[in-house]
Amino acid sequence: MRQDDCVTDADAVSPGPVPDPAAMRKQYRAEGLGEAELAATPVQQFARWFKDAAVEAHLFEPNAMVVSTADAEGRPSSRTVLLKQFDEQGFVFYTNYGSRKARDLAENPYVSLLFPWHPMARQVIVRGVARRTGRDETAAYFRTRPHGSQLGAWASAQSSVIATRADLDASYAELAARYPEGEQVPVPPHWGGFRVAPQSVEFWQGRLNRLHDRLRYAAEPDGSWRVERLSP
Repeated sequence: MRQDDCVTDADAVSPGPVPDPAAMRKQYRAEGLGEAELAATPVQQFARWFKDAAVEAHLFEPNAMVVSTADAEGRPSSRTVLLKQFDEQGFVFYTNYGSRKARDLAENPYVSLLFPWHPMARQVIVRGVARRTGRDETAAYFRTRPHGSQLGAWASAQSSVIATRADLDASYAELAARYPEGEQVPVPPHWGGFRVAPQSVEFWQGRLNRLHDRLRYAAEPDGSWRVERLSP
């Protein structure tokens, strides 16, 4: 074989040309969002859009949201978490209280939630304060989780460094033997919910020529909401 016929390891795994992000453009042609059509509260408006995303658009996991936190020094971190409940008191998700997000929230309770509904050219951004849910509420939700997910909450010391995947699998297998299908799994004391009480909620609707509609509910001291239009 000639030297120039040899295939190197780098050639064998080359993915080919990488797309240029700067050349990626999409025009948003959706109808606009006007102040007159908004619901009285941001949670009511969220319910409308959430129904559109889940029932009308059939989006994959419309309850997936990017949760952004910051520690006591202001160093941020983000991750995708599933919303499990919302009402006028706030937006609820569950996690291991030893995870990075929970440690951040213990030091700095201010949080941002982002719902990225890209196929609909919509986003919802919630900014507020997170507080732990009560143990009764946590236990009630924990009982609705699949058996395997209940075991997973015990098996994983979320965000901690582990030596191998095999260690995690072994921990799960031990728990599965201790609590077989059909047997009640106790609620982990280190696991529970956070409720984010909103201080502002922005509804973002993509529009033509990047002139998007951005309407934000801002909380007033008396508990009412002020609606502001933001420049795109």
